[in-house]
Amino acid sequence: MSSSSLSPSLELTRILDHSTSIFSHQIHWTSLGNSNSPPLIFIHGTPWSSRVWHTYALSLSNYFHVYLFDNPGFGQSPLGKILPDKENSTSREVKLDADLAQQSEVFAALYKSWEKDWKGHRPHVIAHDHGGLMSLRAHLLHGCEYASLCLIDVVALGSFGQPLFKLVAENEGVFTSVTGPVFEGIVESYIRDAAHKELDKATMAMLKAPWVDSEEGRKGFVRQMVQANSRSTEEVEGRYSEVGRSMPVKIIWGEEDKWIPVQTAWRLGVRLGVRDVVVIEEAGHLIMFDQEGRLGVELGWWLSGVK
Repeated sequence: MSSSSLSPSLELTRILDHSTSIFSHQIHWTSLGNSNSPPLIFIHGTPWSSRVWHTYALSLSNYFHVYLFDNPGFGQSPLGKILPDKENSTSREVKLDADLAQQSEVFAALYKSWEKDWKGHRPHVIAHDHGGLMSLRAHLLHGCEYASLCLIDVVALGSFGQPLFKLVAENEGVFTSVTGPVFEGIVESYIRDAAHKELDKATMAMLKAPWVDSEEGRKGFVRQMVQANSRSTEEVEGRYSEVGRSMPVKIIWGEEDKWIPVQTAWRLGVRLGVRDVVVIEEAGHLIMFDQEGRLGVELGWWLSGVK
């Protein structure tokens, strides 16, 4: 993907204020396309933002009402703030949003705030990385119904996790103290490992910027790594068979994904009862940059069939 192929930045100009039982959140989001078109929601993963979807959102907004948002602590959305009366009574694990519980609940709140504009229609959902687990939790635990679900190199089956997650979790103080070029090198190495092909300078700069351009971003990156080490699928994994019975589901996976091996695609497909599993060659975890065109064709073909 050349630097000239990076899509223009889409600003998330709207904000949802939402409080859970423990946190208050300000979630930045936007929508594109005709509001009378079928709704389509993109969900990003860690440590990315909605920027990874911009090319697809711009194209598909000709046919769908597309929703983009940044998860709490990613991109334009700040970390959730713990409520003052919960500070001393909340465990460290909960403060780290273990099991993605908080992020899934926030997505469900976004869904329900948008739902009134859908005139009874259900949205199509496309999710990557831990966005997959978020979409599954929102459906199974929070009653969010989808017209279809497309899962791309997703976190959904245990056990999982990068060695870096555990290393950072066990040495959080050390990583928090690292600054400057050394920290930037750690972030770049982590991002580079997610791609099968070399990322150009513009793409790398876009992906790393939220984490290296400020002190808040640097601390946020360390926090997300610690958080990722605590993720669990146990609460919903036993109910996965319900998903394929309630909606059409497609799985897309990069054959060279070093973070979540391609064999996971087939295992997950069986558990969910999916309609289709597609493996894309010469693509890693960041499939939207390794094989932008092929992923676009697969998404277009899928959505045209389930629209």
